[in-house]
Amino acid sequence: MGILNITPDSFYAGSRKQSEAEIEKRIQTILEEGGTIIDIGGYSSRPDAIDVSSEEEMKRLQMALEILNKQYPDVIISVDTFRADIARRCIERYGVAIINDISAGELDPNMFETVADLRVPYIMMHMRGTPKTMQQHTNYTNMMSEIIQYFAEKVKRLHLMGANDIILDPGFGFSKTVDQNYELMSNLKEFGLFGLPLLVGISRKSMIYKYLGGTPTESLNGTTVLNTFALLNGADILRVHDVRAAVEAVRITEKLTVNCQL
Repeated sequence: MGILNITPDSFYAGSRKQSEAEIEKRIQTILEEGGTIIDIGGYSSRPDAIDVSSEEEMKRLQMALEILNKQYPDVIISVDTFRADIARRCIERYGVAIINDISAGELDPNMFETVADLRVPYIMMHMRGTPKTMQQHTNYTNMMSEIIQYFAEKVKRLHLMGANDIILDPGFGFSKTVDQNYELMSNLKEFGLFGLPLLVGISRKSMIYKYLGGTPTESLNGTTVLNTFALLNGADILRVHDVRAAVEAVRITEKLTVNCQL
């Protein structure tokens, strides 16, 4: 899953694309490097991110969606939004295939009903609070147990509403300290109990550069190491800025896995 940020304030400056030319170039890069899903976001979810109106978010998304619909009609599109009205408009007007919700329905009570009604695959992520406040909510008694319970309750609700295509995202970097992110990664296999696809998004995040030093720009190597570990421990989808590196990690991991089974 290649990231296409239509925002002026994403934490990784290199991912910000705002003009039509920049957007089209980024789409081409994702596809040429082997990406199979393009995840478009018009609302930055970085720590302490400012709020953006629904109208502004849709305006940003629309530019990229129109380019994709016109020039790349067969590409699988995911939209990164926590707003049910945005999700509905993107699906009904632009044929978006997947909704990627960082709040798992917490920030819009209509989201579960919307994705169940429209019957689209739904990625729900673990987070406490909002992007602006999430790092104030890192106090857990037992983090893994609490995250498992969080998903168990939501999966049950969604199934009762008729939603079946659910993808889990543990939420690396959201409401978690650096050490908690590594604890989460170390216990990634626990999410296998749900029998659902697992998405991991750690691309150039602070769990890498705050631990090793440096900046997001210098965090590709750490990203690849963690992506490889995630693949070996149950990840089905990697959400990344650097598609080529991720595709290579997938290919090599698959090769190793096949050889180990021989």
